[in-house]
Amino acid sequence: MAAAIIQPMSACTMRLERRGGRSCETCALALENRLRSVPGIQDAEASFRSGILRVAYDQGVTSPEDLVRTVHSLGESAKIPTSHDTGDPKEAPVDRVRLRRESIFAVLSLAGMVGGLVAGWLDMPAIVGWISYTVSYVFGGWYGLVAGLETLRHRAVDIDLLMILAAVGALAIGAPFEGAMLLFLFSLSNVLQHYAIGRSRRAIEALMTLRPEEAQIRRNGTEVTLPIDEVDVGDVFVVRPGDRVPLDGTVVAGESAVDQSALTGESVPIHKAAGDDVYGGTINEDGSLDVRVTRRATESAIARLISMVEQAQGQKAQTQRLIDRLEQPYVLGVLGLTVTAAVVGLLVGETAGTSLYRAMTLMVAASPCAVVISTPAAVLSAIAAGARRGVLFKGGAHVEAAASVRAVAFDKTGTLTKGDTELTDLAARPGATLGTEGLTEARLLTLAAAVQSRSEHHLARATVAAAEARGLDLLPVSRFHASVGKGVRADVDGRTVHIGNPSYFKSLDAEAMMGLDEGLKAVRAWQQEGKTSVMVAAEMDAGVQVIGWIAYADVVRDEARRTVEALRAQGIEHIVMLTGDHATVARRIGEAVGVDAVYAELLPEQKVDRVRQLVAHYESVAMVGDGVNDAPALATATIGVAMGGAGTDVALETADLVLMGDDLTKLPYAFSLSHATRRTLRVNLSIAFAAIIVMIGTILTAGIALPVAVVGHEGSTVVVSLNGLRLLAFRE
Repeated sequence: MAAAIIQPMSACTMRLERRGGRSCETCALALENRLRSVPGIQDAEASFRSGILRVAYDQGVTSPEDLVRTVHSLGESAKIPTSHDTGDPKEAPVDRVRLRRESIFAVLSLAGMVGGLVAGWLDMPAIVGWISYTVSYVFGGWYGLVAGLETLRHRAVDIDLLMILAAVGALAIGAPFEGAMLLFLFSLSNVLQHYAIGRSRRAIEALMTLRPEEAQIRRNGTEVTLPIDEVDVGDVFVVRPGDRVPLDGTVVAGESAVDQSALTGESVPIHKAAGDDVYGGTINEDGSLDVRVTRRATESAIARLISMVEQAQGQKAQTQRLIDRLEQPYVLGVLGLTVTAAVVGLLVGETAGTSLYRAMTLMVAASPCAVVISTPAAVLSAIAAGARRGVLFKGGAHVEAAASVRAVAFDKTGTLTKGDTELTDLAARPGATLGTEGLTEARLLTLAAAVQSRSEHHLARATVAAAEARGLDLLPVSRFHASVGKGVRADVDGRTVHIGNPSYFKSLDAEAMMGLDEGLKAVRAWQQEGKTSVMVAAEMDAGVQVIGWIAYADVVRDEARRTVEALRAQGIEHIVMLTGDHATVARRIGEAVGVDAVYAELLPEQKVDRVRQLVAHYESVAMVGDGVNDAPALATATIGVAMGGAGTDVALETADLVLMGDDLTKLPYAFSLSHATRRTLRVNLSIAFAAIIVMIGTILTAGIALPVAVVGHEGSTVVVSLNGLRLLAFRE
């Protein structure tokens, strides 16, 4: 029998370098379709507006370098970003230079249009008027002509081509002023659109300036100044009052308050002491800190945030993708309508000039500029507004999807609770021994802490912290093994020690286990008090014996209940808690925060099943977790929301929405922003389509002048751009 080898799918992000100035989403769509037909490529998403191309590919068939060569063979220029491409403020002025050039061209187009009009009023020589109109046409139509020709190269047509054809048509029928006005307003609206989108991008690019370029490193007892790119993991740097933290790290000495608002959105500075994590780009307030580097500059939280937001801005919302796909047939339809109007006019006896004038007016009125810009103007602004508040949407599709959420599932530990579990009770089984030795609580804690020192589970961290607080030394361990959701075991001091919940011990030979009944009785008693409890057993020559039991308790977040109430006020129909903890503990937490239902003692795969059931009933479901053991459930939900993304790699990779700080109140804000974005999209699309319908109806019934259609068309485009830009200032 032949074995099938399944190659993993990977994703590659490239920067598109668009020639010709204006973005062309029709060209982006054509590039996507052509890439999807290439062997080894599963999906592609391109946007020349944001300059990002994302490709999902089979790494067994192709590679990122091959993908770049493929894009080049299709006539586009692209490159894989290097570490210098993320967070380099020198790239930011490029867009501003282009915007300034487009603004100058718009002003020259206006000057030429006014010059031609004045020349006609004052009966100046005809050459003066034609020179003026030539200036207006050249500078007003330059970017549109370049973009239109670029689109034609891909055997497609777009809005730019419509505008150029309408202006040329106006000139052909002896209406050069109307054509000049069209090109001027078209170029002006492009400037305003690019300004609106640039504002949303610059809100993120401003983060790039937060990270210092140098760090004060302690080496060999002295301080040296090094560029942050030359600092290695394990180096210790010094941060004095008022300094920005240059890199991610852990405090090894000193205490201070650190302002993390730029990264996590937290409004109040956070106290930091030895053992606490700090992040690059945050501001040290009043103390001096010695910090050991845990991530290189290119891997820091601020660098990852910038990279993720740039990628998010390149991922289109569902509405935008639909509009992009409809743009090509719509433009062809407008061209068909224009030709039909001209032919019908001639057939009913109108003059060629009158017929062509109406056809040009229809072409301008029916062009979907406002429709096309309505979605990115709103969605990009929403992504930028959220990022400044510590809420990271990982794509426009998720901004829209969050507005449709009807049910929310919360993880318990680290989400509804602080996750700072403490060891509250410890008891050695009466009569238990280790060989010839009696068993004390200190000895029991020493063994338990040694085994759990290899685990990342929150209960394990609490055990180790309790042992360190009592001054106990951690013993070396070997052959560590973890059973997810049940327990752990390892060899300590010459014997195998087991730590786990009752489900874990059911998998062992219970008949040969001494003290099991006593342990179960003690554990259940603590569980009735709402505490998480485990048993500790050791393998002896005579078999396995329970030697003690331990209880833990977690603390509910202060804002948990307020968050649940705020979600209900927003119209969320069903709120549940999913946890692997004991049912009694889970019920206590659930009652404290006010959720509708509690599902306890769940393994990771059982959490996934519960999320699937919620999706089947409510269609759109958000799962909120810490992004580590909840990763499968986060991926299953309609919207996966990760807590504390500033320090969690898995959170940034798995979730669709990341709350960069451990603040649950940001979740209602994220949903409010999503609802506001959806309302803005509806308003924008209503304005855009209403303007088209009203103008076409008026042209066909009463007739309107070309300049009126131009003003209506470009005016609606400017209105939807500015309306979308309002989301940059969104406050809940």
